[in-house]
Amino acid sequence: MRSYLDFEKSVAEIDAKADELSAILAAGGSPAIADEIKRIEARAKAALKELYGSLTPWQKAMVARHPMRPHFKDYISGLVEDFSPLAGDRSFGEDEAIVAGIGRFRGISVAVIGQEKGSDTDSRIRHNFGMAMPEGYRKAVRIMEMADRFSLPVLSIVDTAGAYPGIGAEERGQAEAIARSTEACLALGVPNIAVVIGEGGSGGAVAIASTNSVLMLEHSIYTVASPEASASILWHDSSKAQEAATTMKITAQDLLKFGIIDGIIAEPVGGAHRDCEAAIASVGDSVEKTLRSLTGLSATQLRDKRAEKFLGIGRKL
Repeated sequence: MRSYLDFEKSVAEIDAKADELSAILAAGGSPAIADEIKRIEARAKAALKELYGSLTPWQKAMVARHPMRPHFKDYISGLVEDFSPLAGDRSFGEDEAIVAGIGRFRGISVAVIGQEKGSDTDSRIRHNFGMAMPEGYRKAVRIMEMADRFSLPVLSIVDTAGAYPGIGAEERGQAEAIARSTEACLALGVPNIAVVIGEGGSGGAVAIASTNSVLMLEHSIYTVASPEASASILWHDSSKAQEAATTMKITAQDLLKFGIIDGIIAEPVGGAHRDCEAAIASVGDSVEKTLRSLTGLSATQLRDKRAEKFLGIGRKL
């Protein structure tokens, strides 16, 4: 079942016409209708390509949040063999907003950490919409330290609106947990790579994305706060979210210019949600290429490159 965003109405109308003709053809309509369907489908694809070639930052935010966009579990299923999830922070409990474990990525043993938003009501509630509690970040630290001991590269898959801001999370040390997770990323003596597949929100994203290389899907976003929250803070008016999205420079294209990220992964025409398999394969190819470029570096070299990368951001800006 197709799902359209508000700015895709023109494409939706073309697709509706193609669906109508397809129904007529299936009911025994003239074979000539098939040619007309092909022409309409070509029009729809061209319209979609033109539309997605000039998305505004706010429109990219809408695409990044699309419910049909592939999630962490989809990337694990498509890219990681023999994935074994590891639960708990050995201190308080289990947080399913962050899923972590070990597996094999294209023949290489890796540790994987990522946020899972959930794909239906039950799973979204179980995973808390991908917004982690302190125990989620402490679990991430546990997995990173284990990966360091056993010389396993770490792959972080980022997709969160931010860390959970509830009272319980703050009482259990949310800020400290995020800081410790960020510190663990920076201290690793093994290669680590982060891929922003949807939303990269605030410290909730940075906590697992302070890596040797940060990649972003073409229509994902990476930001210090959501456009809505930023508009509320700056102008006391959340309706100015579109203006905030433009001002904040949250897109992959802007962040690459500033040196915040290291690469952009192209998405299928119309976004990753229109061809999940192709999007997942593209991520796999980019991660493999980046991982191989880091293979062979010593622990000291990896730490130095990481430090140079993040210190360099402050000097450039």
